[in-house]
Amino acid sequence: MTNSKEEKIVLPIHYNHLLQAFIYNNIDKDLANFLHNEGYKYQKRNFKMFVFSRIFSKEMGLHKEEIIFDKEIYFFLSSPIKEFLSQFAEKLLKNYEFKIYKSNLNLKSIEVLNLPLFKEKERIKMLSPLTVYSTLYKEGEKKKTYYYSPFEKEFKVLIRENLRKKYISFYKKDLKFDFEIEPLKVNKKCEEIIIYKNTVIKGWLGIYEIRGTPEIIRFAYDVGLGSKNSQGFGMFELCT
Repeated sequence: MTNSKEEKIVLPIHYNHLLQAFIYNNIDKDLANFLHNEGYKYQKRNFKMFVFSRIFSKEMGLHKEEIIFDKEIYFFLSSPIKEFLSQFAEKLLKNYEFKIYKSNLNLKSIEVLNLPLFKEKERIKMLSPLTVYSTLYKEGEKKKTYYYSPFEKEFKVLIRENLRKKYISFYKKDLKFDFEIEPLKVNKKCEEIIIYKNTVIKGWLGIYEIRGTPEIIRFAYDVGLGSKNSQGFGMFELCT
């Protein structure tokens, strides 16, 4: 997308909710309502089944509470729901003019990426932070959310369980679930803190190794790893 006035594109530092709203507003209302209000259920959980990346640009700078991008930006969107992706592409091509925050934008192009040939072991690079957490309760105190780092054993356990639940909720079947994740090039600089509608969320970028059946790795590629995928967390690409 490009700025219609050939100017820099300005967004707040914490823009995830704006990009999420942009996605919901560019699919049919029935599907948007279903995903937002119901989703794919697993016990008490429901999953939206889409994930998006951070916004990328040739140049980026910070000014107070805003990010100043170059006059052209792009992001990645993925989902195992074919109807979702086709509706989004069709609406963008039909409308092609949008306003996000302070910037009037024009659609420049939509590119459908070729699906990789997945192997049982892949190196991946996070395109949006990977987050997993537990909600802790203590009698007489407010509940607290604890976000795990890639160096805690709960991190990979919760990622595997989250992916398994998403798989069951989407395909309505269970299977022997073989999936592992290990940090390869991850350090403190990879930690990201994002405020989503006044909620502080901690996640991690970096490079990881994942292992599993090609079917499971492909599903993870489509739907994202970890929690809060539809809020812009857990999207990855394969390292080349």
